[in-house]
Amino acid sequence: MKNFGILLVASTALLTANFALAQTWTQTSAPTNSWSCVASSADGTKLVAAGDGSIFTSTDSGTTWISNNVPHKLWNHVATSSDGSKLAATSTALGQPLGSLLTSMDSGATWISNSVPNAAWNSIAFSADGNRLVAAGSWKIYISTNSGTTWASTNTDEHWEIVASSADGTKLVAAASMVFPPTPRIYTSTNSGSSWTLMNSLLSASAIASSADGTKLAAIVGRSIYVSTNSGIAWAITSVPATNWVSIASSADGSRLVVVAERIDNFGPFPPTISGLIYSSTDSGATWIHNNVAVHNWSWVASSADGCKLVAAAGEWTPADSGIWTLQTTPAPQMNITPTNGNLTLSWIVPSTDFVLQQSPDLYSWTDMTTTTTPNLTNLQNEVTLPLTGSNAFYRLKTP
Repeated sequence: MKNFGILLVASTALLTANFALAQTWTQTSAPTNSWSCVASSADGTKLVAAGDGSIFTSTDSGTTWISNNVPHKLWNHVATSSDGSKLAATSTALGQPLGSLLTSMDSGATWISNSVPNAAWNSIAFSADGNRLVAAGSWKIYISTNSGTTWASTNTDEHWEIVASSADGTKLVAAASMVFPPTPRIYTSTNSGSSWTLMNSLLSASAIASSADGTKLAAIVGRSIYVSTNSGIAWAITSVPATNWVSIASSADGSRLVVVAERIDNFGPFPPTISGLIYSSTDSGATWIHNNVAVHNWSWVASSADGCKLVAAAGEWTPADSGIWTLQTTPAPQMNITPTNGNLTLSWIVPSTDFVLQQSPDLYSWTDMTTTTTPNLTNLQNEVTLPLTGSNAFYRLKTP
């Protein structure tokens, strides 16, 4: 009989009950700017942030930042491929003749203008491999299958607010909101934007996050957070406190969520106790915890694939408020095992901390494995394929 087993290193795990206590957000060296958006590679090491007139990139999780040579625009959304090599940025037309869309194929070293028409762009999303792009403008959604070289318009005349993509780029979700009359809508596509289906005509989302497979969605609707576990067919409101939430991010499996709120004027309709918050969830939005971080005018949040490395951008309320913060928690990846054609495939979410795959015949002696780990860009899982043997084999992940 062929036997095999899997163990995870227990010492890498954090108890959920201690998650809130372990959180320490650290301000990075990013310069003062009215930061509007930020994006992260799957492992959280490569970051791209944009604000009023500039785009900055980091290759060391925000420790250092480099200014990119881009035109002075009101950049409002950035996106990245899973490895951080391909980037995209959009700008709004507010106060300027037209918005624009730029892409970079070298992690921000150079940027090129795309053939897509200039418009008031509101949102952009990449597939994990960086080949597929979806961009939402005021009245159109454009799709590219070659990293932005050419574009095709979808037949979708709506006032588009936000768009999100699955890892393989086939499942898309977009939110629209007609101004006159006010008619909120959420659409989804299962064929990379070739056609769209109206899923909900009651909700108007200002931000949406998707799991890698496009099944689990989380959206900011008004001052509440809604989640869906069936690709947008049904939505449920969560228990997170109501405030001016502005951005939400999800781990690849949809289990970890993080949401940030803008800072609210104390003379406004909301008490200061719910101003400038960050909340996070480790159970797909069923429960939420308040992050112990100072109040800032948060504008955007992004997550690594495992949800354990977060980056949040703050727009300028006062110069002291502006900046980019990061949070690193210890991942405890779950290893999956799948028999495939006489082999075994071991897989786990692309981690934000390095792990070494080890093998043991008896649970006592462990050996580091040199088998190449391949990231699966359809689900953001690291995968290793091994031959089945006639002896016991146990596997675990260990921090170096």
